[in-house]
Amino acid sequence: MKTNRERFCNREREFVYEFKVGSQCLELRVPLKFPVQENASHLHGRRTLLHSLPGFIDKDLKEALSQFIEEESLKDYDRDAEAALEAVKSGEVDLHRLASTWAKAYAETTLEHARPEEPSWDEDFADVYHDLIHSPASETLLNLEHNYFVSISELIGERDVELKKLRERQGIEMEKVMQELGKSLTDQDVNSLAAQHFESQQDLENKWSNELKQSTAIQKQEYQEWVMKLHQDLKNPKNSSLSEEIKVQPSQLRESAEANGRMYEEQRKLEESFTIHLGAQLKTMHNLRLLRADMLDFCKHKRSQRSGVKLHRLQTALSLYSTSLCGLVLLVDNRINSYSGIKRDFATVCQECTDFHFPRIEEQLEVVQQVVLYARTQRRSKLKESHDSGNRNGGSDDKTKNADRNYLNILPGEFYITRHSNLSEIHVAFHLCVDDNVKSGNITARDPAIMGLRNILKVCCTHDITTISIPLLLVHDMSEVRGQPHF
Repeated sequence: MKTNRERFCNREREFVYEFKVGSQCLELRVPLKFPVQENASHLHGRRTLLHSLPGFIDKDLKEALSQFIEEESLKDYDRDAEAALEAVKSGEVDLHRLASTWAKAYAETTLEHARPEEPSWDEDFADVYHDLIHSPASETLLNLEHNYFVSISELIGERDVELKKLRERQGIEMEKVMQELGKSLTDQDVNSLAAQHFESQQDLENKWSNELKQSTAIQKQEYQEWVMKLHQDLKNPKNSSLSEEIKVQPSQLRESAEANGRMYEEQRKLEESFTIHLGAQLKTMHNLRLLRADMLDFCKHKRSQRSGVKLHRLQTALSLYSTSLCGLVLLVDNRINSYSGIKRDFATVCQECTDFHFPRIEEQLEVVQQVVLYARTQRRSKLKESHDSGNRNGGSDDKTKNADRNYLNILPGEFYITRHSNLSEIHVAFHLCVDDNVKSGNITARDPAIMGLRNILKVCCTHDITTISIPLLLVHDMSEVRGQPHF
């Protein structure tokens, strides 16, 4: 059947149109390849410009061209259908196999015959959590989450202390070696010791990284199973032994010593709120809050359990599976990782509290890298095809080279999204790639950063993100000329 179909596809036919200009009889002949992929209106417009056709035949030519394409396409479909029937009659195609293929396609594409999708564990857990967080059990959930947060914070504190002691010990060893440099030791000895120090730091960091990863995985599994069991117990009040047994009272929260320096002190913030109306005829109201703060303040959890802190966390938890999500814009470089700058600080905050609903920040970044790699591969293959066919200008060579050189990086104005349930006041983080132009202050309305911000706002409108925090001057580090506002 494929052979018959290919026979009728890619066949060239000639469209002939006759018209009169004064006493002259003119004829237009246009070869068309079927099936015609281009819109008939676009094809008509291009032919009109190419052959400088008079305007009075415009309407008639368009109708004749559309009719010709429709008639010839129907003839092809009829020939294709006849060839398919002949193939079935002659036994070239297995009738039973063809019938089962049609039945399967019909069942998969028709809703009433399609097999219902089975809900996944994540969907079940999301529904259960949404019910519990909007019930009297919400305080129990938040208290347990806070206990897990304190546990991870203590573990991170121990890691930082051990790393600090190792660096101090290595610093003392390096000073002693440097004092003996040129006497009993050489540069090779110094390099060898530096390599040993680096390897020791890597081993210790990997050890703590694996321990934190294992602890968060255990916490997530325990928490999800506990939530599901609690939901079942609340359905059966007579069997509520589990909920009574593991219920955490606010007075029982474990508070560790503050000597490790991991408690975030609340600073007094300067802020101002405005209400604006946008639109000419149909006006929409928007609330703006101008705030002087660090962007990561919207992400950090507080070790204290004061009422204000609990209200912020409760509001974030209540709106996790809702149509009122909160977002945050982070300005990052073109590398998709969490190794430096604001990306490292953000990843550190994400690691301080287990995410019970979404993958870890490292896993989400790995997915983003795979998507970017696929997109860049597709883009490069298209550029290569256009280069081979000769349908590009001389400047495309530079584009191809840039695409090869920055194969795994994103471009200014592009952004990627991570989802979070373990941050203080936000659910979604937009990682917007910016270049050095934003630091200079000489940006225009067509700057990639501004275009990227527009696209972020479009995503917010289409995905129920009703609150978003943006660095007002599109920088995180303020100079003397700039202030420190965010809204």
